[in-house]
Amino acid sequence: MMKVSVTLNRTDVTDSHLRLLSQIGVDCVDFGNGNAFAGVAEQGYPDLDGLLALKRRIQSWGMDINRVTLPNISEKFITASEGSEKELDHAATALTVFAEAGIPIVRQRIAGDNRFDSQIMYTAVHRGGMTNRGENWAGVMNGLPSREQQEMWWGRFCDIYGRLVPLADKYNIKLAMHPSDTPLPGMPFGSLGFHRIIDAFPSKRVGFIYCTGTRGEAGGSALVLDEINHFGRKGRIFSVHLRNVRGSLATASGFEEALLDDGDMNMFKLLLELRKVGYDGCLNADHMPHLAGDSAEHTLAWCYSVGYIKALLAALVEFSG
Repeated sequence: MMKVSVTLNRTDVTDSHLRLLSQIGVDCVDFGNGNAFAGVAEQGYPDLDGLLALKRRIQSWGMDINRVTLPNISEKFITASEGSEKELDHAATALTVFAEAGIPIVRQRIAGDNRFDSQIMYTAVHRGGMTNRGENWAGVMNGLPSREQQEMWWGRFCDIYGRLVPLADKYNIKLAMHPSDTPLPGMPFGSLGFHRIIDAFPSKRVGFIYCTGTRGEAGGSALVLDEINHFGRKGRIFSVHLRNVRGSLATASGFEEALLDDGDMNMFKLLLELRKVGYDGCLNADHMPHLAGDSAEHTLAWCYSVGYIKALLAALVEFSG
């Protein structure tokens, strides 16, 4: 059965926040900031005792940790700057610490897997004055990486995964990549990039945080349904960001993020496809809009989105008979 997760970017989460998440029926927590864990600032990787204490706190509210993020790999590593190999050492150590703590999924963020200099970003205004992220792309890339630069970047990516994948196999932990967001031309982790990852690293512990929003930005629901079918059948979808958008780069040269019921994609159809391929992991509503009277943590938006997903899951069970 699919479950519901939410993203936290801080590890000093309060009991009142955990209480609220428990009250609205959240099953799991995803940590999106790899540098937020105790120990990372001091030694470059998480402290095991602190991590276990955090996990016990979350479990005490009836939830668990679904996915965490490894310490970031910066541009210094990509360009092989002096001393930058320590970043990979720290990421590798962090992976083993997370595995020892029983965390099922880790993600590695890598500098250069997205860019923000070739699109116009704006605030989209939707129903009732709700605001969301919007982007337009004029079809012109500022300094599109050459083929040689792309291959150099890919070589450094292979250095990273060449170190992490054997550890993931050894410690039985899943290593998940998120697609490049925004999915502009030349970005490494789109449809072709996903294929390239599992061609180069065929381990069954290598897969994806499949983001319906990011991939919807690329080509709409038809692309999303096809990719869920393809990568889901291969067992490569480890976690899902269930996010809706209006428009796409392919159809409108731009897009706007939307609440789950207010974008172009039919989210129930996406769940049907996920069920068809046997997916039973977490669904995370991911990015939140700004609602009137909401908190800085987007509490109202999270409550709305969690409730919407739980209703979809209840309908999915009834639909299945």
